[in-house]
Amino acid sequence: MRKRLYPLLLVTLLLVQCSQAPLSGTIKTDPDWSSILYLIDPGSFEALNTSFMGTVVDSAPIGTGGHFEFDVLPAKQEPQLYELVIQKKDERFPTQLEQDDPMIANYLPLIYRPGDHIQLTAEASRFQQSAEIDQPSPDNAAMLELRTVRLHAWEKHMTGFADHTEEALLAKEKAFNEYRQALMDFANATDRLYPALVAIRWASPTGDYERIPEFLYQQCQKWKATASDHPWVHQLCAKASPDQLPVLVGTRIPDYQLPMLDGDTLGLHALLTGKLNLLDLWASWCIPCRHENQEVLAPLWQEYRDHGLQIIGYGLETDPNIWSNAVTKDGASWPQASHLQGDEAPLFEALRIQTIPANFLIDHDGKVIAKNVHGEDLRKFVEAYLK
Repeated sequence: MRKRLYPLLLVTLLLVQCSQAPLSGTIKTDPDWSSILYLIDPGSFEALNTSFMGTVVDSAPIGTGGHFEFDVLPAKQEPQLYELVIQKKDERFPTQLEQDDPMIANYLPLIYRPGDHIQLTAEASRFQQSAEIDQPSPDNAAMLELRTVRLHAWEKHMTGFADHTEEALLAKEKAFNEYRQALMDFANATDRLYPALVAIRWASPTGDYERIPEFLYQQCQKWKATASDHPWVHQLCAKASPDQLPVLVGTRIPDYQLPMLDGDTLGLHALLTGKLNLLDLWASWCIPCRHENQEVLAPLWQEYRDHGLQIIGYGLETDPNIWSNAVTKDGASWPQASHLQGDEAPLFEALRIQTIPANFLIDHDGKVIAKNVHGEDLRKFVEAYLK
């Protein structure tokens, strides 16, 4: 009689173990979640991990005991990356992907090779976090490793930010950089193309690589050497073209004529008079910028301007009086410039950037040696360089 206690569970396990379907498994269902799984083909590097951009190639109901099965997948000669997705019951679009919090992400990127029989288990309410694959291929093992790296980095760096003070905003930005660095480190270390591409997109979910252009360029060079024929590598490298990216570390800062606060017009190169030069890009209306002026740059200027530090400020301003008052209030007495054209600032176009606060650390020859170093990290950098 004992063997008749759990017939439904035994049938479900046998279905999973014996399935010869390309993709099957079991999902722990939840009343708030749909009983349908969708298989999405992103179609391009840009669409990878992006809501509403992929194409649904198939769907499968979650049936008895949570079992699902995709009987046929599109015939491909090469490995193919798909996104397996589950939606909440009130979601209208099968291609909506939860990106704001990986702890509750509703999709899993996975790689299907011709002839595979992928068996997956997951919980509907914690789909990406809980997903596991039985005897995964090396590609899918790397994808699951990346998923775990992402979750651990998120838990470590990105939880607990409820405050909106200046200090909290700066701390959150620093924490995001550390979270993103974990994904970048994975992409740099892996020899698996698709997991690397997923890591790149997770590192910049909006597709904006302004803060990590050197990383993007290096990834292009890496994969161009081993997978140059892959269309997604072509798309990656199109975004990683140096003439499309912000000025890279190791290159010379472009010269540009700058209207100064005192009425002069000087070339940027003529202002690089220090052993270490800091080009600071800011605005009077930017709260983190003003905080950095007062708490970091002004003390550094007082301490190191006679020891080889030069600071050049460039403001996204339109009103000369507001700009001048902010300089005075912040004690930002280093050379200050602005074209007074607001967001249309020509220097930003020349540097190919849009986001502030931003900075470039430049040596005496005009070569960029570091970028976007802020707060205590900036103080340590200046002290180490000049000492």
